[in-house]
This record gives sequence, C-alpha cells and structure tokens, in this order.
Amino acid sequence: MTESNFMLFSGSSHPELATEIADSLGTTLGDVQIETFPDGEIGVQILENVRGRDVFVVQSIAKQPNFYLMELLILIDALKRASARSIVAVIPYYGYARQDRKDRGRVPITARLVANLLETAGVTRVVTMDLHTEQIQGFFNVPVDHLYARPVLQEVLKKEQLKNPVIVAPDIGSIKYSRILASELGFDFAIVDKMRMSSSQVEAMTLIGSVQGRDVILVDDICSTGETLKNGARVCKHAGANCVIAAVTHGVCEVDSVLDSDLDKLFITNTIPFPHESGHPKFVQVSVAKQFGKAIDLIIQNESVSALSRPAT
Repeated sequence: MTESNFMLFSGSSHPELATEIADSLGTTLGDVQIETFPDGEIGVQILENVRGRDVFVVQSIAKQPNFYLMELLILIDALKRASARSIVAVIPYYGYARQDRKDRGRVPITARLVANLLETAGVTRVVTMDLHTEQIQGFFNVPVDHLYARPVLQEVLKKEQLKNPVIVAPDIGSIKYSRILASELGFDFAIVDKMRMSSSQVEAMTLIGSVQGRDVILVDDICSTGETLKNGARVCKHAGANCVIAAVTHGVCEVDSVLDSDLDKLFITNTIPFPHESGHPKFVQVSVAKQFGKAIDLIIQNESVSALSRPAT
C-alpha cells in the first residue's frame, strides 16, 4: 500500500476486527479514549492530531446497537470538531437495517433514520457489507461502498470438498443471494418455502428441489434468531440430505442456539464479534478484514472500489 495521510480508529463494538483491518493495511489503530459516565452517557476524546487527515472509523452496530450507534455518532462528531478532512464510517454490520420500508401502518423506517443521523454527525462516506436490502444505499446523500461477503465464503466452501453439493435458500428473502452463490460456485439450487408465524417464530413448510443424498449449504445474510437456519436444516435432513452446513454473513443471534440443531457446521463472518462460541467444533468464523482493508486502501488511493462492491445481479 502506498503512503497516505490517513488514520484508522475503532469504536468499542469490535476492536478485534478493527485490529485485523489495521494489520492488513500495515498500520496501527489511532489512540482514542472512550469512557462511560456513571449515568450511562458516553465520553470520547481523540488522542491524536487528525487535522487535515482522512479518517476511518470501524464500528459494527450490533449486540448493543443503541449504545454502539450512539458511540459511533459521538466519535464522528469528535473527529469533525477536530478538523478531520474526511470521515469514513466503516460499518461491517449496519444495524437497524431490517426496517427499510413502511410495510404496515405507523412504523418507522429506521434504516433511513440511521443514515440521517450519520450524515448529520458529519460522516463523508460509508463502507459496509451485505446490507439487508441494497436500496438502503439510496438513503444516503454521501457515497456508500457496499461490499459482499460472497468471495470469502466461497473460498471456505470450496475447501470443504462437498459431495454433490446443493445451495439451499432457507427462505424466500434469501433466494437472490443463494442463486448468485450457486451460479458462481457451479452448484445446484433449491428453496425452503416457509411461513413466519411471528418476529421470533418460523414454521418451515416445504422443500422446492431435491437434496436426497446430497451435501446441503444453507445461505443467508443475517441470522437473527437462528430459527430459519434450524428449520431449514431440519427440513433438508428429513428430505434425505447427507449433511447440512450453513454460510451466513451477519450472526446477530446467539450462535449456541443455532448449533444445537441438525446443522453439521456453521460458517459466519466476523462482521459481528463472537467471543464465546469460537471453540465449538461446529462453528467456524470467517474473517472479512482483508475485504475491508482492500476497500480502505482503494479509497485512500482514489481508485474504484467497484471490483470489491459489484452488485448482486
């Protein structure tokens, strides 16, 4: 990477990933002091001179989304008031993305609200991965680089040496993503047709396609409760699948609950930290640090990020 007048900072949501990104760029994280006052308010002080610098802030809005979103906004405000030339929010998991439209009366569009908050705070660009829906990019009036986890998930899936594999979409919402992955890997494709009973309960219904005697790969962008994957694994096993593994970008749920199912293995990227489940034999965490490092490097050098963020077509 060429030398550039940039600095990389991390919020407190995922310092491990931020450190990996810094390592991939051959740099270190900038010094920042983040504290919580006795009443719960967040205090921030940037301990580096950022005047005239291009600054990147890594923060996933997950696990404690309210806290980490507010922390990110305060970090951005501090950097703006310290005269940073540009402030790029690197958000591996963009929280509040699931409410992206008014599908019922009297509901918010939180994905747009978060975009407004980030812009008001002073962000000049956003880098994120596998948004819940791509239309969220249009909620911003600043550039958004939308990265995809498919390349890193494809690499680990290729190493699995699966026998007669088939990609299975665990619900209707993941059909597009699953079909693209199946096409890129040259695998067959099937669908689990399900009925969602409530926000936390899913009832799987039928399997469209054949998995008899085959190795199944369930693919999804977000694992919220784990019920979709658990039901998908159960349906596939009952339909005669040899084994069922899952590949997921964002693991919002508690992974232990998912592993206690018919799944034989679970791949999840590290857009969200999983400090407790990393030793489970069924659980494999896949790093996306190099993807973000490459994106940051391209932005620093004023080069196109489109090769990394080509849309899912």
